[in-house]
Amino acid sequence: MKTQSKRRPQPLSPDSSPNPFDILTEEIVCKILDHLHNDPFATKAFSLTSKAFYFIESRHRRILKPLRPELLPRIFHRYPFVSHLDLSMCPRVDDNRLNVISSTWKATLQSINLSRSRFFTNAGLSSLFVNCSGLVEVDLCNATQLTDLAASAIAEAKNLERLSLARCKSITDMGIGCIAVGCRKLTSLCLKWCLRVGDLGVELIALKCKQIRSLDLSYLPITEKSLNSVLQLQHLEDLVLEGCHGIDDDGLSTLDQSCKSLKMLNLSNCQNVTHTGLSYLINGTEQLQQIILAYGSSVSPKLPKVTSDLVKCLNAYSKLQSIKLDGCTVTWSGIKAMASLNAPVKELSLSKCLGLTDDGLSFLVQSHKDLRKLDITCCRKITYTSIDIITNSCTSLTSLRMESCSLIPKEAFVLIGARCSFLEELDATDNEIDDEGLKSISRCSKLSILKLGICSNISDEGLAKVGSSCSMLKEVDLYRSVAISDEGIAAIGEGCPALEMINIAYNDKIRDNSLISLSKCRLLKALEIRGCLGVSSIGLSAIAVGCKQLTVLDIKKCFNINDNGMLPLAQFSQNLKQINLSYCSVTDVGLVALASISRLQNMTILHLAGLTPNGLAAALLACRALTKVKLHASFRPLLPQSILGYMEAHGCVFHWRDKAFQV
Repeated sequence: MKTQSKRRPQPLSPDSSPNPFDILTEEIVCKILDHLHNDPFATKAFSLTSKAFYFIESRHRRILKPLRPELLPRIFHRYPFVSHLDLSMCPRVDDNRLNVISSTWKATLQSINLSRSRFFTNAGLSSLFVNCSGLVEVDLCNATQLTDLAASAIAEAKNLERLSLARCKSITDMGIGCIAVGCRKLTSLCLKWCLRVGDLGVELIALKCKQIRSLDLSYLPITEKSLNSVLQLQHLEDLVLEGCHGIDDDGLSTLDQSCKSLKMLNLSNCQNVTHTGLSYLINGTEQLQQIILAYGSSVSPKLPKVTSDLVKCLNAYSKLQSIKLDGCTVTWSGIKAMASLNAPVKELSLSKCLGLTDDGLSFLVQSHKDLRKLDITCCRKITYTSIDIITNSCTSLTSLRMESCSLIPKEAFVLIGARCSFLEELDATDNEIDDEGLKSISRCSKLSILKLGICSNISDEGLAKVGSSCSMLKEVDLYRSVAISDEGIAAIGEGCPALEMINIAYNDKIRDNSLISLSKCRLLKALEIRGCLGVSSIGLSAIAVGCKQLTVLDIKKCFNINDNGMLPLAQFSQNLKQINLSYCSVTDVGLVALASISRLQNMTILHLAGLTPNGLAAALLACRALTKVKLHASFRPLLPQSILGYMEAHGCVFHWRDKAFQV
């Protein structure tokens, strides 16, 4: 048999003892690394096994997300073949760093994320786009400092395919025109909240960038003048016109183009568009699969009514699968028209729809029995009758959101578990569900998201059944479900190894034993225990040791958590990005220890009785990656202005709050 030609890792030295890993080829080592990409600690440990593995890992790495900009010089030398660079955790990225990036990875870089970065200018962008000719994706969201000069630099990226400029509020039509001329290969463009871009800029994009498939024009001051050109894009599939108040029925009636390729249309908050304008806009569209006419929580008197005229506009679209009408007023004629739609509707969102009753909802779901997702959040006229018919008709439901449906009795939840065995998501927040309902829902073995906040009728008995039967749970919300105690949480900790997020805030019966049980959930990323007066540093220490993937922690008003809880966090929770310490018993010592966490970006520190200005200043200087800090206004005159200026110059934003102490 011929020996493999792949280069083998060499022993560390001729005198070193035989290393069993030396028999592995570089190809096999790379295959192993492919399976470790989601665990940075595993990748790091692997690379430290031997010099050979360190060498191979450095050349295998293609995706990088540095924690701080000052780490970039070392990264440049170690990883020569990076193709995807995410700098969203680096608030300060100046032109010099962009110059080094463009010279180091000019042959390999394909995408870069600068969505949370500042301090660079058009000069740095010009260097990046001129040198990195292979760039196909760039995210410049929130770069409010960028002007048309930066847009002209972007135009140098001739191969760019995906570009996001959301909230780049200083870029005008002139800058967008430069991008349109230079970036002819664009397939996806987001201009959301680019308030100085109007019809001229959008029209230039439509005329020059013929390959556009996704276009987000949310909240732009555009009219129907540019829509004619947009609708001529032969490959356009997703069009977002949310909040475009300059678009109205009269203007849409003048359209002489149609977009046959359009699959998704979002007209949310377009308060001057009725069914008349909608019919003109989607006329001739043959592939429409999703339409969004949501108004969210708006209470405007102009909220549209879902009438038969509105729904009749959708009659011709046999491929329509998703309809979102959140916040609209529903009429009986509209319900009947939706029921008669000859389309395979899989998703229906009626959140906060005024006028939705049992009769209407029951009639609707019996006509669309293939529904997979249904949202009836805050539909307060819905009762047992609707749930009976929903669960009997739509047995393939995977998602049911029904927060604050106050007239639905506890018996209805038994039907959900008995009939909807494919359910993956259930939001029963602020409902009458009890233990019998939970026991029934535990039959849904594929359940991954369960929200039971403000459900006072559930107890450990029902939650224990869920924990023992729903092993795929990833997200659990028990906010203010006051009858839950350590016993119920223990069942979740034992039976749900995939758990990533849990909220047990303001539950008086929660003690340290709950946190010790949850420490077995190795994948836990977000923990909210604010207002749990019975937990202490003992329980938090267990979380720190066991849950090394933890990124978000809220311990506000956990008065028994002190510096003894911060020390284990500093040692073991190196993935922590966000923490709320308000009202805890943490002092200068604990906060300075916490500052050693290299990924920590966001801190809320209000009413820490043991915190002094000197301790706070030391902690702020030690936190190298901070981007946002929420502090009490009383500290503002006590901190040296030089420190505040230094932090702000490195990308940190301070939010000063003058909140009185809450007993």
